[in-house]
Amino acid sequence: MTARRRLVIGVTGATGVIYAQRMLQALRGLPEVESHLVISPSGVLNIKYELGLGRADLHALADHVYSFRDVGSALASGGFATAGMVIVPCSMRTLAAVAHGLSDNLITRAADVTLKERRRLVLMVRETPLNLAHLRNMTAVTEMGGIIFPPLPAFYHHPKTLDEMVDHTVARVLELFDIAVPGPHWEGMQGPGG
Repeated sequence: MTARRRLVIGVTGATGVIYAQRMLQALRGLPEVESHLVISPSGVLNIKYELGLGRADLHALADHVYSFRDVGSALASGGFATAGMVIVPCSMRTLAAVAHGLSDNLITRAADVTLKERRRLVLMVRETPLNLAHLRNMTAVTEMGGIIFPPLPAFYHHPKTLDEMVDHTVARVLELFDIAVPGPHWEGMQGPGG
């Protein structure tokens, strides 16, 4: 039996927690991937405000759940092999902490570990407009090997619903980890085969 690939998912207090929910739902049906979830206190507030759900509702979608303050958990060690980490949504505070190596909670510690182990780190940053500090922090994370992936909708697949727009973005992010989920893919202006 092949070991399941571990994907760490951090949820912070930026708007867009629907992306985390849909990502966890997409991963739930994949027997080859196990999800490891950490939610910040502000992330819990957004779950309630944006989705009308509680922390337990997102916990139920994950394979493993960790406390935000548990910096002694397995996720805090490079010896705990993962495919990488997604912070979805990623607040500007969390971006800044990652950019400057401030590992004062499990999300930022796990991100730091992901970078030091040269694993894939994707930050789905949420804020507009961007100020110079935001841009510099994005540059710093990119220079360290992280990927900045604002959840901007694409329209080439002619989405009819908000769910289709969210699912397309989630599928694109998961592709960065070689995790395939159903969804529209760009096949050129002429479609398959030209």
